Amino acid sequence: MTPASSHSVLPSGPRIDPRVLMSIRNLELRARVVVEGFWSGIHRSPYHGFSVEFTEYRQYSPGDDPRYVDWRVFARSDRYFIKRFEDETNLRCHLLADQSRSMAYGSIGHTKADYAATLAATLGYFLFLQGDAIGLLTFDERVRDYLPASHRRGHLRRLMVALERPAGGSATDLAAPLQRLVEIIRKRGLVVLISDFLAPVERLEKELIQLTASGHEVIVFHILDPAEVTFQFGEPAQFEDVESGKTLLVEPEAVRAGYLRRFEDHCGAVRSLCERLGSSYSRLVTDQPLDLALFDFLRARMQRGRRVRRAVRSPSRGHP
Repeated sequence: MTPASSHSVLPSGPRIDPRVLMSIRNLELRARVVVEGFWSGIHRSPYHGFSVEFTEYRQYSPGDDPRYVDWRVFARSDRYFIKRFEDETNLRCHLLADQSRSMAYGSIGHTKADYAATLAATLGYFLFLQGDAIGLLTFDERVRDYLPASHRRGHLRRLMVALERPAGGSATDLAAPLQRLVEIIRKRGLVVLISDFLAPVERLEKELIQLTASGHEVIVFHILDPAEVTFQFGEPAQFEDVESGKTLLVEPEAVRAGYLRRFEDHCGAVRSLCERLGSSYSRLVTDQPLDLALFDFLRARMQRGRRVRRAVRSPSRGHP
């Protein structure tokens, strides 16, 4: 999906500037602020309820929202039933968060790593509230931390602690964490990959193909800093590759056009790979409010659900 198409129907309302959000030191609190603000905006808008679609009934359980009790069914059966929705599935989601040194770059007061960790925490917090099992794998050139998917008490706190660790390592290796995930995840589920993808796309392709071939749904968030997108540097300066340590004296005006062309080619290659494999792709710049990312996530889940239902309802030709 393109940022324009995914965000064009986002309900209007006040959004939190990432600079303000990052001033909140506690990561879980940041995530809570994003999620609560997002749902507050949805509930005030014509899109209320957009993220769920009615599928069936289930018996009422203490703590369920009484707004969803079907009183007509109660009148006929003298029993309480509530409408069950698509988002009430037993989802198993693994968050893959890039913590390599390139993620430590930031030109606007916070880094790509700060933004990515807050995004992962937001998605984890949101899914945990839905009753889903959340796992985490953080990586640089190797796997750093792995938490199996769980919904047990205390698991969310452990996930937040792992995400709060600073970016490090010496390089980005997308193949290693994806290969590790393929090896350890046996049940089909959702995989959310969060990275700046500053690595050869070829190293990503093989493992991503294997992951999707195993039946996992993959959602990709491409995290970029505004300076990387525009290259609006003025004066000649010494630029350092944060992963290799190499430095180079650069005249920005002379190299801007070539840089932007190669940069967009690389981003386009990542997007094209995701589209070929049927994975959702969202490009996010770190000055964009994080509720846009949450909206993209929910939209991708809805679109996936519709495709699955259409496939079920439309059997292949030649079958009765």
